[in-house]
Amino acid sequence: MMETKPACPENEIMCHCSGTKRDHIQSLFEQGMDIHAISRWTGALSGCGGCEWDIADYLKELVAQRAGGSNNSK
Repeated sequence: MMETKPACPENEIMCHCSGTKRDHIQSLFEQGMDIHAISRWTGALSGCGGCEWDIADYLKELVAQRAGGSNNSK
């Protein structure tokens, strides 16, 4: 049986220990939180550590999107 991806990636749980979802991480990032603040706020990254690389990579993607989307926006 093949593993299926969530129908809505924004609802994907990125940290199973804390139940933190992708859209929550994005929202906190957009509020100016870094990985350490997100960890303290949600409890993500403070359990088994299995989500560390996924969340770090996702935050890198968000930083790149922000940098790409802010060029000459005025």
